[in-house]
Amino acid sequence: MTRFRYLPQFLSGTGSEARGKPPRFLSFRSSTSLIAATVNLAIFADIFFYGLIVPVLPFALSTQAGVPEDQVQTWISVLLAIYSAALFIGSPIAGIYADHTSSRRWPLLLGLIALAGTTFLLAFGNSIGLFVLGRLLQGLSAAVVWSVGCALLVDTMGDSVGVAMGYVNISMSIALLLAPVIGGVVYNHAGYLAVYYVAFGVVGLDVVLRLLMIEKKVAKQWIKEPEAESSQIDAEKTSPTNPPGNEPLRGSTDIPGAQTPATVLAGEADHSDDRSNASEVDQGKRRRRPIIALLKSARLLAALYGILVESGILIGFDAVLALFVRGLFGWNSTAVAVLFLALFLPGFIAPLAGWLSDKYGAKWPSFAGFVATVPILISLRFVTENTIQHKVLLAFLLALAGFTLPFSMTPLMAEISYVIEAKEAENPGIFGEKGVYGLAYGLFNMAFAAGGIVGPIWAGYVIESAGWGTLTWNFGLWSASAAVVVFFWGANKPRAPVAEDAPTEST
Repeated sequence: MTRFRYLPQFLSGTGSEARGKPPRFLSFRSSTSLIAATVNLAIFADIFFYGLIVPVLPFALSTQAGVPEDQVQTWISVLLAIYSAALFIGSPIAGIYADHTSSRRWPLLLGLIALAGTTFLLAFGNSIGLFVLGRLLQGLSAAVVWSVGCALLVDTMGDSVGVAMGYVNISMSIALLLAPVIGGVVYNHAGYLAVYYVAFGVVGLDVVLRLLMIEKKVAKQWIKEPEAESSQIDAEKTSPTNPPGNEPLRGSTDIPGAQTPATVLAGEADHSDDRSNASEVDQGKRRRRPIIALLKSARLLAALYGILVESGILIGFDAVLALFVRGLFGWNSTAVAVLFLALFLPGFIAPLAGWLSDKYGAKWPSFAGFVATVPILISLRFVTENTIQHKVLLAFLLALAGFTLPFSMTPLMAEISYVIEAKEAENPGIFGEKGVYGLAYGLFNMAFAAGGIVGPIWAGYVIESAGWGTLTWNFGLWSASAAVVVFFWGANKPRAPVAEDAPTEST
């Protein structure tokens, strides 16, 4: 059993206080680049597996689960909604756990277990019940990856949160770009199970990086700073109140009733203790309700609504686009997969949107993205005939939407961390020592999941009852509502230094 003695320590990434020997390659394993790559690969793996089965699902439901052809659209919407429901429920739990655990690597590894279970069930499932269970586990895995991964990126990236979220958006775009193409091509040429062989390969690489990574706060236990104490002593010796060569000030005992520095300090200490005790009580009350403090922020609520709308539009199109082009153009799964290239290829612009939000705030980039998306969505209603012109028009409009949507989403992802920083600047210590980034990005996941529930159901219902043209202007108006909310409640500045006597920005 001794060989398994250090297994929990290895899995969690924490060290033993009794042993001073650091892990091998500590500098590389705790580097910003590796941590960012690990989080982005985790997000890539989760979204890749999600996108891998999007073009395959309409065909798999018929061939694998025996769903009647006239019920395929309904079950696609239901399965997408189930994924989002699991994401909605699991996100705050994963976020709270990440904020209270000593290492964020543990929950990331737990997410891998859920992802492996998902892959197995969807690969070998032959009933609609197993498909439902697989989508539930997939939603739980996504809850962990997004809540914990985004919080870990904020811990690691410092002032470049917007750029970091831009790369997260790129990881998502690459996954959504490659997965449908690979899924459709592999399904057509090698069959259903071969699609999941690809998924197992990506998950295997994900496992390696998650086990290799060491968080920066964990790595600090092996990083020695021997000169810190001596430098502090030297600074005290050369301070203005105690210049070099002077003896320490001593209180005079010749003057009756005179106060010595010791008695003055003691009196001040009594008052400061009273003040600190009172402030600790107030802060304790605030810390017990971090979610209430967050949800009181109009900026945060505006960001969450924008994220809900963005995910609702994206996942809503996922639910109907494949069946729409199959019915209108007679395309197979490979052609459907290639069509998704037009939607997700322009997503590489996301780091620029993140940089703009770091520099100028999230409000204007996000507002511009939502406004520009409105006419694009409405124009999709003109795709109505099986002609080359209409096929080109559809691909062109989807490419434009792929360009504008990252400007809507990426700044809002960064805005969540900006809101927390603003709250901390107004009330230092309001969220305690460990912070609430996990919880905050759990709320982000909840908003994303809520859009994933509303979008597919709305899209499926409108398509069946009123048609494609009605759906496109419905989604256009939905994007316009997000633009209005971001305009009135978004913030112009992401981080402004807050002086003690200066008015603070409303959050």
